[in-house]
Amino acid sequence: MDAVLNFLMACWEYFATNILEQPAFMIGFIVLLGYLLERKPWYECVSGFLKATVGYLILNVGSAGLVNSFRPILVGLRDRFNLSAMVTDPYFGQNAVTAGIYKTFGRTFADTMLLLLFAYIFNILLVRFQKWTKLRSVFTTGNVQVQQAATAFWLFLFCFPKMREIPILIVMSIILGLYWAVGSNLTVGITQELTDGAGFAIAHQQMFGIFFFAKLAEMWGKSNKKKGRKSGRRLEDIELPGFMSMFNDNMVSTSILMIVFFGIILIVLGKPYLVHAKFMTADQSFLFYLLTTSLNFAVYLAILQLGVRTFVAELTESFQGISDRWLPGSVPGIDVAATLGFGDASNAATIGFMFGALGQFVMIILLLVFHSPTIVIAGFIPMFFDNAAIAVYANNRGGVVAAMLFPFLCGLIQISGSALIATWVGMAQYGGYIGMFDWATVWPFFTVLMKYMGYIGIALVIIILVAIPQLQYRADPKGYFQVVTDYEAWKASHHDEAEGAAED
Repeated sequence: MDAVLNFLMACWEYFATNILEQPAFMIGFIVLLGYLLERKPWYECVSGFLKATVGYLILNVGSAGLVNSFRPILVGLRDRFNLSAMVTDPYFGQNAVTAGIYKTFGRTFADTMLLLLFAYIFNILLVRFQKWTKLRSVFTTGNVQVQQAATAFWLFLFCFPKMREIPILIVMSIILGLYWAVGSNLTVGITQELTDGAGFAIAHQQMFGIFFFAKLAEMWGKSNKKKGRKSGRRLEDIELPGFMSMFNDNMVSTSILMIVFFGIILIVLGKPYLVHAKFMTADQSFLFYLLTTSLNFAVYLAILQLGVRTFVAELTESFQGISDRWLPGSVPGIDVAATLGFGDASNAATIGFMFGALGQFVMIILLLVFHSPTIVIAGFIPMFFDNAAIAVYANNRGGVVAAMLFPFLCGLIQISGSALIATWVGMAQYGGYIGMFDWATVWPFFTVLMKYMGYIGIALVIIILVAIPQLQYRADPKGYFQVVTDYEAWKASHHDEAEGAAED
Protein backbone atom coordinates (compact mmCIF):
# COMPACT_ATOMS: atom_id res chain seq x y z
CA MET A 1 0.00 0.00 0.00
CA ASP A 2 2.82 2.39 0.90
CA ALA A 3 4.49 1.67 -2.44
CA VAL A 4 1.28 2.57 -4.31
CA LEU A 5 0.84 5.80 -2.34
CA ASN A 6 4.48 6.74 -2.91
CA PHE A 7 4.07 6.11 -6.64
CA LEU A 8 0.90 8.22 -6.82
CA MET A 9 2.56 11.02 -4.85
CA ALA A 10 5.58 10.91 -7.16
CA CYS A 11 3.26 11.18 -10.19
CA TRP A 12 1.47 14.13 -8.63
CA GLU A 13 4.74 15.91 -7.80
CA TYR A 14 5.96 15.39 -11.38
CA PHE A 15 2.69 16.77 -12.79
CA ALA A 16 2.66 19.70 -10.34
CA THR A 17 6.29 20.63 -10.97
CA ASN A 18 6.39 20.27 -14.74
CA ILE A 19 2.84 21.14 -15.80
CA LEU A 20 0.70 22.69 -13.08
CA GLU A 21 3.41 25.12 -11.96
CA GLN A 22 4.24 25.94 -15.59
CA PRO A 23 1.14 27.79 -16.84
CA ALA A 24 2.26 27.71 -20.47
CA PHE A 25 2.22 23.91 -20.54
CA MET A 26 -0.90 23.74 -18.37
CA ILE A 27 -2.78 25.93 -20.88
CA GLY A 28 -1.27 23.97 -23.77
CA PHE A 29 -2.46 20.64 -22.38
CA ILE A 30 -5.92 22.04 -21.64
CA VAL A 31 -6.14 23.09 -25.31
CA LEU A 32 -4.85 19.68 -26.44
CA LEU A 33 -7.35 17.84 -24.23
CA GLY A 34 -10.22 20.04 -25.42
CA TYR A 35 -9.45 19.42 -29.08
CA LEU A 36 -9.09 15.67 -28.48
CA LEU A 37 -12.52 15.62 -26.82
CA GLU A 38 -13.90 17.50 -29.83
CA ARG A 39 -12.30 14.81 -32.05
CA LYS A 40 -10.33 17.29 -34.09
CA PRO A 41 -7.71 15.93 -36.55
CA TRP A 42 -4.39 15.15 -34.88
CA TYR A 43 -2.58 17.95 -36.70
CA GLU A 44 -5.12 20.53 -35.42
CA CYS A 45 -4.63 19.18 -31.88
CA VAL A 46 -0.85 19.55 -32.15
CA SER A 47 -1.19 22.97 -33.76
CA GLY A 48 -3.52 24.16 -31.00
CA PHE A 49 -1.18 22.87 -28.28
CA LEU A 50 1.81 24.65 -29.82
CA LYS A 51 0.01 27.95 -30.46
CA ALA A 52 -1.42 28.06 -26.94
CA THR A 53 1.89 27.13 -25.30
CA VAL A 54 3.94 29.55 -27.40
CA GLY A 55 1.36 32.28 -26.85
CA TYR A 56 1.58 31.87 -23.11
CA LEU A 57 5.38 31.82 -23.27
CA ILE A 58 5.21 35.11 -25.18
CA LEU A 59 2.98 36.49 -22.41
CA ASN A 60 5.57 35.32 -19.86
CA VAL A 61 8.32 37.17 -21.75
CA GLY A 62 6.24 40.35 -21.60
CA SER A 63 5.43 39.90 -17.90
CA ALA A 64 9.04 39.13 -16.96
CA GLY A 65 10.26 42.07 -19.01
CA LEU A 66 7.90 44.44 -17.18
CA VAL A 67 9.15 43.15 -13.82
CA ASN A 68 12.82 43.36 -14.79
CA SER A 69 12.55 46.80 -16.37
CA PHE A 70 11.09 48.19 -13.14
CA ARG A 71 13.50 46.37 -10.80
CA PRO A 72 16.15 49.17 -10.72
CA ILE A 73 13.43 51.59 -9.60
CA LEU A 74 12.31 49.55 -6.60
CA VAL A 75 15.79 48.40 -5.61
CA GLY A 76 17.02 51.96 -5.97
CA LEU A 77 14.30 53.45 -3.79
CA ARG A 78 15.05 50.86 -1.10
CA ASP A 79 18.82 51.39 -1.14
CA ARG A 80 18.75 55.16 -1.70
CA PHE A 81 16.64 55.73 1.40
CA ASN A 82 18.15 52.90 3.49
CA LEU A 83 14.91 50.98 3.91
CA SER A 84 15.18 47.52 5.46
CA ALA A 85 11.74 46.08 5.15
CA MET A 86 9.34 43.39 4.01
CA VAL A 87 8.74 43.12 0.26
CA THR A 88 5.20 42.70 -1.05
CA ASP A 89 5.69 40.15 -3.81
CA PRO A 90 4.22 36.64 -4.35
CA TYR A 91 7.66 35.09 -4.82
CA PHE A 92 9.11 36.84 -1.77
CA GLY A 93 6.05 35.61 0.13
CA GLN A 94 6.64 32.04 -1.02
CA ASN A 95 10.31 32.32 -0.03
CA ALA A 96 9.29 33.66 3.39
CA VAL A 97 7.09 30.62 3.97
CA THR A 98 9.85 28.27 2.85
CA ALA A 99 12.33 29.96 5.20
CA GLY A 100 10.10 30.26 8.24
CA ILE A 101 7.47 27.54 8.29
CA TYR A 102 9.74 24.91 9.86
CA LYS A 103 11.18 27.30 12.46
CA THR A 104 7.76 28.63 13.39
CA PHE A 105 5.48 25.58 13.10
CA GLY A 106 7.76 22.58 12.59
CA ARG A 107 6.34 21.89 9.11
CA THR A 108 8.01 21.79 5.69
CA PHE A 109 7.12 23.46 2.40
CA ALA A 110 6.53 19.99 0.90
CA ASP A 111 3.31 19.79 2.94
CA THR A 112 1.86 22.51 0.74
CA MET A 113 1.90 20.18 -2.29
CA LEU A 114 -0.71 17.93 -0.67
CA LEU A 115 -2.81 20.98 0.13
CA LEU A 116 -2.51 22.07 -3.51
CA LEU A 117 -3.59 18.63 -4.77
CA PHE A 118 -6.70 18.29 -2.60
CA ALA A 119 -7.77 21.94 -3.01
CA TYR A 120 -7.43 21.62 -6.80
CA ILE A 121 -9.53 18.44 -6.89
CA PHE A 122 -12.14 20.13 -4.70
CA ASN A 123 -12.26 23.14 -7.07
CA ILE A 124 -12.99 20.80 -10.01
CA LEU A 125 -15.70 18.96 -8.07
CA LEU A 126 -17.36 22.23 -7.09
CA VAL A 127 -17.60 23.19 -10.77
CA ARG A 128 -18.73 19.69 -11.78
CA PHE A 129 -21.70 19.96 -9.42
CA GLN A 130 -22.54 23.51 -10.43
CA LYS A 131 -26.27 22.74 -10.44
CA TRP A 132 -26.05 23.11 -6.67
CA THR A 133 -22.86 25.12 -6.14
CA LYS A 134 -23.49 27.70 -8.95
CA LEU A 135 -19.74 27.76 -9.67
CA ARG A 136 -18.52 28.11 -13.26
CA SER A 137 -14.71 28.49 -13.27
CA VAL A 138 -11.75 26.14 -12.85
CA PHE A 139 -8.56 27.72 -11.50
CA THR A 140 -5.72 26.79 -13.87
CA THR A 141 -2.92 29.21 -12.94
CA GLY A 142 -0.64 26.70 -11.24
CA ASN A 143 2.24 28.97 -10.23
CA VAL A 144 -0.25 31.23 -8.44
CA GLN A 145 -1.82 28.20 -6.73
CA VAL A 146 1.57 27.22 -5.29
CA GLN A 147 2.11 30.72 -3.87
CA GLN A 148 -1.39 30.81 -2.40
CA ALA A 149 -1.18 27.31 -0.95
CA ALA A 150 2.06 28.28 0.81
CA THR A 151 0.64 31.48 2.31
CA ALA A 152 -2.69 29.88 3.23
CA PHE A 153 -0.78 27.04 4.93
CA TRP A 154 1.01 29.58 7.15
CA LEU A 155 -2.23 31.42 8.00
CA PHE A 156 -4.03 28.20 8.94
CA LEU A 157 -1.15 27.02 11.10
CA PHE A 158 -1.10 30.43 12.79
CA CYS A 159 -4.79 30.03 13.63
CA PHE A 160 -4.63 26.34 14.61
CA PRO A 161 -1.03 25.46 15.57
CA LYS A 162 -2.12 22.38 17.55
CA MET A 163 -4.53 20.90 15.01
CA ARG A 164 -3.40 17.51 13.77
CA GLU A 165 -2.03 17.03 10.26
CA ILE A 166 -5.00 15.28 8.60
CA PRO A 167 -7.78 17.50 10.02
CA ILE A 168 -5.94 20.71 9.15
CA LEU A 169 -5.22 19.42 5.64
CA ILE A 170 -8.94 18.68 5.12
CA VAL A 171 -10.06 22.08 6.42
CA MET A 172 -7.42 23.97 4.40
CA SER A 173 -8.27 22.07 1.21
CA ILE A 174 -11.97 22.91 1.53
CA ILE A 175 -11.42 26.61 2.21
CA LEU A 176 -8.66 27.11 -0.37
CA GLY A 177 -10.55 25.12 -3.02
CA LEU A 178 -13.64 27.22 -2.30
CA TYR A 179 -11.63 30.43 -2.55
CA TRP A 180 -10.25 29.40 -5.97
CA ALA A 181 -13.67 28.44 -7.30
CA VAL A 182 -15.62 31.34 -5.78
CA GLY A 183 -13.01 34.01 -6.52
CA SER A 184 -12.56 33.11 -10.18
CA ASN A 185 -16.33 32.66 -10.52
CA LEU A 186 -16.83 36.27 -9.38
CA THR A 187 -14.94 37.45 -12.47
CA VAL A 188 -16.84 35.39 -15.07
CA GLY A 189 -19.54 37.88 -16.04
CA ILE A 190 -17.43 41.03 -15.90
CA THR A 191 -14.65 39.36 -17.91
CA GLN A 192 -17.09 38.13 -20.55
CA GLU A 193 -18.27 41.74 -20.94
CA LEU A 194 -14.73 43.13 -21.06
CA THR A 195 -13.53 40.60 -23.65
CA ASP A 196 -16.81 40.35 -25.60
CA GLY A 197 -17.25 36.68 -24.82
CA ALA A 198 -13.66 35.41 -24.96
CA GLY A 199 -14.65 32.55 -22.64
CA PHE A 200 -12.35 32.79 -19.65
CA ALA A 201 -12.30 34.08 -16.08
CA ILE A 202 -9.48 35.41 -13.90
CA ALA A 203 -7.59 33.01 -11.63
CA HIS A 204 -5.05 35.10 -9.81
CA GLN A 205 -4.44 37.03 -6.59
CA GLN A 206 -6.99 39.86 -6.81
CA MET A 207 -10.23 38.20 -7.92
CA PHE A 208 -12.37 39.67 -5.14
CA GLY A 209 -10.68 43.03 -5.72
CA ILE A 210 -11.44 43.01 -9.45
CA PHE A 211 -15.10 42.20 -8.79
CA PHE A 212 -15.42 44.78 -6.01
CA PHE A 213 -13.87 47.64 -7.97
CA ALA A 214 -15.67 46.65 -11.19
CA LYS A 215 -18.99 46.95 -9.38
CA LEU A 216 -17.98 50.27 -7.82
CA ALA A 217 -16.95 51.50 -11.28
CA GLU A 218 -20.29 50.37 -12.71
CA MET A 219 -22.16 52.41 -10.07
CA TRP A 220 -19.81 55.34 -10.72
CA GLY A 221 -20.45 55.13 -14.46
CA LYS A 222 -24.22 54.92 -14.12
CA SER A 223 -24.25 57.88 -11.73
CA ASN A 224 -22.17 60.01 -14.12
CA LYS A 225 -24.27 59.01 -17.11
CA LYS A 226 -27.48 59.89 -15.31
CA LYS A 227 -26.07 63.32 -14.42
CA GLY A 228 -24.63 63.88 -17.89
CA ARG A 229 -21.03 64.13 -16.71
CA LYS A 230 -18.15 63.53 -19.12
CA SER A 231 -16.04 61.91 -16.39
CA GLY A 232 -17.86 58.64 -17.05
CA ARG A 233 -16.41 58.33 -20.56
CA ARG A 234 -13.98 55.51 -21.28
CA LEU A 235 -10.48 56.15 -22.56
CA GLU A 236 -11.29 54.74 -25.99
CA ASP A 237 -14.25 57.16 -26.32
CA ILE A 238 -12.11 60.25 -25.79
CA GLU A 239 -10.69 61.86 -28.94
CA LEU A 240 -8.11 64.45 -27.99
CA PRO A 241 -7.65 67.50 -30.27
CA GLY A 242 -4.51 69.11 -31.70
CA PHE A 243 -1.12 67.95 -30.43
CA MET A 244 -2.93 66.01 -27.69
CA SER A 245 -4.18 63.64 -30.40
CA MET A 246 -0.89 61.72 -30.15
CA PHE A 247 -2.24 60.32 -26.86
CA ASN A 248 -4.97 58.59 -28.85
CA ASP A 249 -2.31 56.06 -29.89
CA ASN A 250 -1.85 53.45 -27.13
CA MET A 251 1.86 52.89 -27.69
CA VAL A 252 2.68 56.59 -27.87
CA SER A 253 0.67 57.48 -24.76
CA THR A 254 2.15 54.59 -22.77
CA SER A 255 5.67 55.66 -23.79
CA ILE A 256 5.14 59.30 -22.85
CA LEU A 257 3.50 58.51 -19.51
CA MET A 258 6.31 56.11 -18.60
CA ILE A 259 8.99 58.63 -19.57
CA VAL A 260 7.43 61.09 -17.13
CA PHE A 261 6.85 58.47 -14.40
CA PHE A 262 10.23 56.75 -14.64
CA GLY A 263 11.98 60.06 -15.30
CA ILE A 264 10.90 61.61 -12.02
CA ILE A 265 12.00 58.57 -9.99
CA LEU A 266 15.30 58.08 -11.84
CA ILE A 267 16.17 61.77 -11.43
CA VAL A 268 15.52 61.42 -7.68
CA LEU A 269 17.82 58.37 -7.58
CA GLY A 270 20.48 60.17 -9.63
CA LYS A 271 23.12 58.88 -12.02
CA PRO A 272 25.82 58.38 -9.31
CA TYR A 273 23.63 55.85 -7.50
CA LEU A 274 22.64 54.04 -10.70
CA VAL A 275 26.31 53.73 -11.69
CA HIS A 276 27.31 52.59 -8.18
CA ALA A 277 24.52 49.96 -8.20
CA LYS A 278 25.69 48.85 -11.68
CA PHE A 279 22.34 49.52 -13.34
CA MET A 280 24.20 51.68 -15.85
CA THR A 281 27.85 52.41 -16.71
CA ALA A 282 29.68 55.68 -16.01
CA ASP A 283 30.08 56.48 -19.71
CA GLN A 284 26.41 55.79 -20.47
CA SER A 285 24.08 58.72 -21.16
CA PHE A 286 21.62 59.22 -18.31
CA LEU A 287 19.06 60.64 -20.75
CA PHE A 288 19.16 57.61 -23.01
CA TYR A 289 19.16 55.20 -20.06
CA LEU A 290 15.95 56.92 -18.91
CA LEU A 291 14.46 56.69 -22.41
CA THR A 292 15.41 53.03 -22.83
CA THR A 293 13.99 52.05 -19.44
CA SER A 294 10.75 53.93 -20.11
CA LEU A 295 10.25 52.71 -23.68
CA ASN A 296 11.00 49.10 -22.72
CA PHE A 297 7.87 49.25 -20.59
CA ALA A 298 5.79 49.92 -23.74
CA VAL A 299 7.71 47.20 -25.61
CA TYR A 300 7.04 44.51 -22.99
CA LEU A 301 3.40 45.53 -22.66
CA ALA A 302 3.02 45.09 -26.43
CA ILE A 303 4.72 41.65 -26.23
CA LEU A 304 2.36 40.64 -23.42
CA GLN A 305 -0.66 41.64 -25.51
CA LEU A 306 0.65 39.64 -28.49
CA GLY A 307 0.91 36.58 -26.24
CA VAL A 308 -2.67 37.06 -25.05
CA ARG A 309 -4.01 37.27 -28.60
CA THR A 310 -2.06 34.13 -29.56
CA PHE A 311 -3.33 31.75 -26.90
CA VAL A 312 -6.77 33.03 -25.85
CA ALA A 313 -8.50 32.16 -29.13
CA GLU A 314 -7.19 28.57 -28.98
CA LEU A 315 -8.14 28.22 -25.32
CA THR A 316 -11.66 29.55 -25.88
CA GLU A 317 -12.36 27.21 -28.76
CA SER A 318 -10.81 24.09 -27.23
CA PHE A 319 -12.31 24.45 -23.75
CA GLN A 320 -15.70 23.89 -25.34
CA GLY A 321 -14.77 20.20 -25.58
CA ILE A 322 -14.01 19.99 -21.87
CA SER A 323 -17.12 21.99 -21.04
CA ASP A 324 -19.39 19.77 -23.16
CA ARG A 325 -18.03 16.46 -21.87
CA TRP A 326 -16.92 16.99 -18.27
CA LEU A 327 -17.65 20.46 -16.92
CA PRO A 328 -20.76 21.85 -18.64
CA GLY A 329 -21.28 25.60 -18.45
CA SER A 330 -17.74 26.28 -17.23
CA VAL A 331 -14.77 28.41 -18.27
CA PRO A 332 -11.05 28.23 -17.43
CA GLY A 333 -9.65 30.70 -14.93
CA ILE A 334 -6.34 32.07 -16.24
CA ASP A 335 -3.65 34.66 -15.48
CA VAL A 336 -4.89 38.23 -14.95
CA ALA A 337 -2.39 39.43 -17.58
CA ALA A 338 -4.79 38.08 -20.22
CA THR A 339 -7.12 41.03 -19.59
CA LEU A 340 -4.46 43.44 -20.82
CA GLY A 341 -5.06 42.35 -24.41
CA PHE A 342 -8.62 43.68 -24.64
CA GLY A 343 -10.23 47.08 -25.09
CA ASP A 344 -8.06 50.16 -24.60
CA ALA A 345 -5.95 48.06 -22.26
CA SER A 346 -2.56 49.70 -22.81
CA ASN A 347 -3.66 53.15 -21.72
CA ALA A 348 -5.89 51.88 -18.92
CA ALA A 349 -3.18 49.53 -17.63
CA THR A 350 -0.58 52.30 -17.68
CA ILE A 351 -2.86 54.70 -15.82
CA GLY A 352 -3.80 52.00 -13.30
CA PHE A 353 -0.14 51.18 -12.71
CA MET A 354 0.78 54.82 -12.14
CA PHE A 355 -2.08 55.64 -9.78
CA GLY A 356 -1.73 52.31 -7.95
CA ALA A 357 1.98 53.02 -7.47
CA LEU A 358 1.11 56.49 -6.17
CA GLY A 359 -1.28 54.94 -3.64
CA GLN A 360 1.36 52.46 -2.52
CA PHE A 361 4.04 55.14 -2.15
CA VAL A 362 1.67 57.36 -0.13
CA MET A 363 0.90 54.50 2.26
CA ILE A 364 4.61 53.58 2.62
CA ILE A 365 5.32 57.20 3.61
CA LEU A 366 2.48 57.04 6.15
CA LEU A 367 3.94 53.83 7.62
CA LEU A 368 7.28 55.62 8.02
CA VAL A 369 5.66 58.74 9.54
CA PHE A 370 3.66 56.74 12.07
CA HIS A 371 6.58 54.42 12.94
CA SER A 372 4.97 51.19 11.81
CA PRO A 373 6.70 48.08 13.23
CA THR A 374 6.83 46.76 9.65
CA ILE A 375 8.00 48.94 6.77
CA VAL A 376 6.91 47.70 3.36
CA ILE A 377 8.84 47.82 0.10
CA ALA A 378 6.45 47.74 -2.85
CA GLY A 379 6.91 44.82 -5.22
CA PHE A 380 6.25 45.30 -8.92
CA ILE A 381 3.86 42.34 -9.34
CA PRO A 382 1.17 43.66 -6.94
CA MET A 383 1.85 47.23 -8.07
CA PHE A 384 1.28 46.47 -11.74
CA PHE A 385 -0.86 43.37 -12.15
CA ASP A 386 -3.42 44.26 -9.46
CA ASN A 387 -3.77 47.90 -10.35
CA ALA A 388 -3.46 47.63 -14.12
CA ALA A 389 -6.19 44.97 -14.25
CA ILE A 390 -8.46 46.91 -11.90
CA ALA A 391 -8.03 49.98 -14.12
CA VAL A 392 -8.92 47.99 -17.25
CA TYR A 393 -12.19 46.80 -15.67
CA ALA A 394 -12.88 50.20 -14.07
CA ASN A 395 -12.35 52.01 -17.38
CA ASN A 396 -14.66 49.58 -19.17
CA ARG A 397 -17.48 50.00 -16.66
CA GLY A 398 -16.98 53.45 -15.13
CA GLY A 399 -14.71 55.53 -17.33
CA VAL A 400 -11.33 57.18 -17.08
CA VAL A 401 -11.75 58.75 -13.63
CA ALA A 402 -12.70 55.37 -12.17
CA ALA A 403 -9.55 53.94 -13.81
CA MET A 404 -7.51 56.48 -11.83
CA LEU A 405 -9.35 56.52 -8.52
CA PHE A 406 -9.81 52.82 -7.79
CA PRO A 407 -6.20 51.72 -8.44
CA PHE A 408 -5.08 54.52 -6.10
CA LEU A 409 -7.40 53.20 -3.38
CA CYS A 410 -6.18 49.68 -4.13
CA GLY A 411 -2.56 50.80 -3.66
CA LEU A 412 -3.35 52.22 -0.22
CA ILE A 413 -5.11 48.99 0.78
CA GLN A 414 -2.40 46.66 -0.57
CA ILE A 415 0.36 48.20 1.55
CA SER A 416 -1.62 48.79 4.75
CA GLY A 417 -3.35 45.40 4.69
CA SER A 418 -0.14 43.52 3.94
CA ALA A 419 1.77 45.33 6.71
CA LEU A 420 -0.95 44.49 9.25
CA ILE A 421 -1.39 40.80 8.41
CA ALA A 422 2.31 40.02 7.87
CA THR A 423 3.26 41.64 11.18
CA TRP A 424 0.48 39.87 13.08
CA VAL A 425 1.11 36.35 11.77
CA GLY A 426 4.92 36.65 11.88
CA MET A 427 5.75 36.50 8.17
CA ALA A 428 7.23 40.01 8.08
CA GLN A 429 10.39 38.90 9.90
CA TYR A 430 11.17 36.53 7.02
CA GLY A 431 11.20 39.36 4.50
CA GLY A 432 8.14 38.92 2.33
CA TYR A 433 4.39 38.62 1.97
CA ILE A 434 2.23 37.85 -1.06
CA GLY A 435 1.01 41.46 -1.01
CA MET A 436 -1.78 41.34 -3.60
CA PHE A 437 -5.29 42.67 -3.02
CA ASP A 438 -7.16 39.55 -1.87
CA TRP A 439 -4.30 38.65 0.46
CA ALA A 440 -4.33 42.12 2.00
CA THR A 441 -8.12 42.09 2.56
CA VAL A 442 -10.06 38.84 2.17
CA TRP A 443 -7.53 36.50 3.75
CA PRO A 444 -6.77 38.76 6.73
CA PHE A 445 -10.54 38.82 7.37
CA PHE A 446 -10.70 35.02 7.20
CA THR A 447 -7.68 34.79 9.50
CA VAL A 448 -9.32 37.03 12.11
CA LEU A 449 -12.50 34.90 12.06
CA MET A 450 -10.59 31.63 12.45
CA LYS A 451 -8.09 32.90 15.04
CA TYR A 452 -10.63 34.39 17.41
CA MET A 453 -13.67 32.17 16.75
CA GLY A 454 -11.93 28.81 16.24
CA TYR A 455 -14.13 26.15 14.64
CA ILE A 456 -17.05 28.58 14.45
CA GLY A 457 -14.76 30.84 12.43
CA ILE A 458 -14.00 27.98 10.02
CA ALA A 459 -17.74 27.39 9.59
CA LEU A 460 -18.37 31.09 8.97
CA VAL A 461 -15.64 31.30 6.30
CA ILE A 462 -17.09 28.27 4.50
CA ILE A 463 -20.66 29.63 4.75
CA ILE A 464 -19.56 33.02 3.36
CA LEU A 465 -17.77 31.43 0.41
CA VAL A 466 -20.64 29.03 -0.34
CA ALA A 467 -23.19 31.87 -0.15
CA ILE A 468 -21.45 34.23 -2.61
CA PRO A 469 -22.24 32.31 -5.85
CA GLN A 470 -25.77 31.63 -4.61
CA LEU A 471 -26.31 35.38 -4.23
CA GLN A 472 -24.80 35.99 -7.66
CA TYR A 473 -27.20 33.46 -9.17
CA ARG A 474 -30.22 34.96 -7.42
CA ALA A 475 -29.36 38.38 -8.82
CA ASP A 476 -29.67 37.09 -12.42
CA PRO A 477 -31.06 33.51 -12.64
CA LYS A 478 -31.77 33.76 -16.37
CA GLY A 479 -28.43 35.14 -17.49
CA TYR A 480 -26.12 33.59 -14.90
CA PHE A 481 -25.17 30.52 -16.92
CA GLN A 482 -26.18 31.99 -20.28
CA VAL A 483 -23.28 34.47 -20.14
CA VAL A 484 -21.00 31.43 -20.47
CA THR A 485 -23.04 29.04 -22.62
CA ASP A 486 -24.47 31.57 -25.13
CA TYR A 487 -22.79 34.94 -24.74
CA GLU A 488 -24.32 36.49 -27.87
CA ALA A 489 -27.87 35.73 -26.66
CA TRP A 490 -26.97 37.06 -23.21
CA LYS A 491 -25.54 40.25 -24.71
CA ALA A 492 -28.62 40.82 -26.86
CA SER A 493 -31.02 40.35 -23.95
CA HIS A 494 -29.01 42.58 -21.62
CA HIS A 495 -28.66 45.24 -24.31
CA ASP A 496 -32.45 45.32 -24.65
CA GLU A 497 -32.81 45.58 -20.86
CA ALA A 498 -30.27 48.42 -20.73
CA GLU A 499 -32.08 50.34 -23.48
CA GLY A 500 -35.38 49.86 -21.67
CA ALA A 501 -33.87 51.15 -18.43
CA ALA A 502 -32.39 54.16 -20.27
CA GLU A 503 -35.81 55.03 -21.76
CA ASP A 504 -37.38 54.84 -18.29
